[in-house]
Amino acid sequence: MLALGKINRLSVKKQVKFGYYLDGLSWGEILLPNNVVPAGLEVGQELDVFLYLDSEDQLIATTERPKIRVGEVAYLPVVAVTKVGAFVDWGLKKDLLVPFSEQQIPLKEGQKYLLYCYVDVSNRIVASTKLDRHLHKTPAKYNIGDRVDIIISEKTDLGYKAVVNLTHWGVLYQNEVFKPLQQGDKMSAYIVKVREDDKIDLRLTSATFNQAKQLTDKIIHRLHQNNGKLALTDKSSPELIYEAFGVSKKAYKQALGLLYKAKKIVIFEHGIILTPTDTKDN
Repeated sequence: MLALGKINRLSVKKQVKFGYYLDGLSWGEILLPNNVVPAGLEVGQELDVFLYLDSEDQLIATTERPKIRVGEVAYLPVVAVTKVGAFVDWGLKKDLLVPFSEQQIPLKEGQKYLLYCYVDVSNRIVASTKLDRHLHKTPAKYNIGDRVDIIISEKTDLGYKAVVNLTHWGVLYQNEVFKPLQQGDKMSAYIVKVREDDKIDLRLTSATFNQAKQLTDKIIHRLHQNNGKLALTDKSSPELIYEAFGVSKKAYKQALGLLYKAKKIVIFEHGIILTPTDTKDN
């Protein structure tokens, strides 16, 4: 089934002077203009194209890939504000409209905003900054530890609000963040908890007990490289811990706890040292 604003696989029906017509099935013939025709294209061949409406609201195909598709979220710049709304650059010749009714606050030319793309009741591809209208429409069916894709929306008092798998809202708490984040940043995260309201708690690392055990070997190795001393405790900043071991502060604290219980290290206010026994054994 064909979908406006998404990638569709269509077959080439015929060639004309200004391009190729693709078989749009019940949608009829769809033009693929010459300026986006791949080299060596032949009648009967199938190819993946993005379907949208041109400046005359005619259905058209392109091999170009926009920065956002229907059902997706992206951080895009406003290139013009007109009497019908704001227009953003989404990577195609015709800019993407953000109607005034879909602007949380009035958009300004030159500024970037986090947008959700959809097809409106007039069958137009448009975008919205009112993400609450379009997210959380389905139950958040995730398991603890699931890896998901997120896009940072905004900084809050708790941490960072993020869009999870383009469909739900999630929260990265401040104590789980160990590197600078900006609106529009894309990355992987892991499910910590799905709350009763379907809001999702996230973390940036898959910190588990087993991973903490693996980290202990790295810490011991680093201690031996530094004459049995390391100026990095469970109270050090998340940034310093991440720079040293590439893990969150929570994972590092778990690893130190395991080493301390095993009597392999002693923890002081400003650092940790190997116990005399562990020093002799290695």
